[in-house]
Amino acid sequence: MEIVDFRQLSSNTGDDLDIALVDGSVSRQDEVERLVRIRAGARILVALGSCACFGGVNRLKNACGLEHANRVVYGERPRDTMAVRSIRDVVPVDLEIPGCPVSKDEVERIVQHLVFDVPYSFPVYPVCLDCRQRLTACLMDRGRLCLGSVTRGGCDAPCPAGGLGCWGCRGPAADANLEQLVADASSRGFSGAEVAERLGLFGGFEGLR
Repeated sequence: MEIVDFRQLSSNTGDDLDIALVDGSVSRQDEVERLVRIRAGARILVALGSCACFGGVNRLKNACGLEHANRVVYGERPRDTMAVRSIRDVVPVDLEIPGCPVSKDEVERIVQHLVFDVPYSFPVYPVCLDCRQRLTACLMDRGRLCLGSVTRGGCDAPCPAGGLGCWGCRGPAADANLEQLVADASSRGFSGAEVAERLGLFGGFEGLR
């Protein structure tokens, strides 16, 4: 494999790409133009990480208003900005690898799949299964809010293992039952606002709540 264009490693650039891995959300016009060029030159375009897949934490500024967000962040020197979008909102995407951060092992397996045709399929089970495989006690039973029951697994559940609970950075699992999550959280004393705030953090559950 040859790395053709990677700004953090080299100033060399190229437009003829077999696979383009693009991370980050889109919030400026120059990013839109660059994405269009990348898409035109890439056989396969992969959105890498929660920001690229869903808009990520950056998407929170859409709700508070662009002018307000610009003023809070940049003060008297505002920057050109747009509503935050995911990569697929701008150009067609062939594959998405969610996560904040992404799983190194998963990225390696997917690159092997794309380059060498090694069989791979995305997990459809929730993070709860990763927790059980790690023998991690359920945080909801211990009084901590966790989105593991509705979030796509495959990350090895590092956040619940660290006592933080799942924050939903990988987006929804197949057939995610959000109503049951809200009911379970309510029975444990969490408000609907607390659940909604966590579901909205990375943007993966946008439109499902």
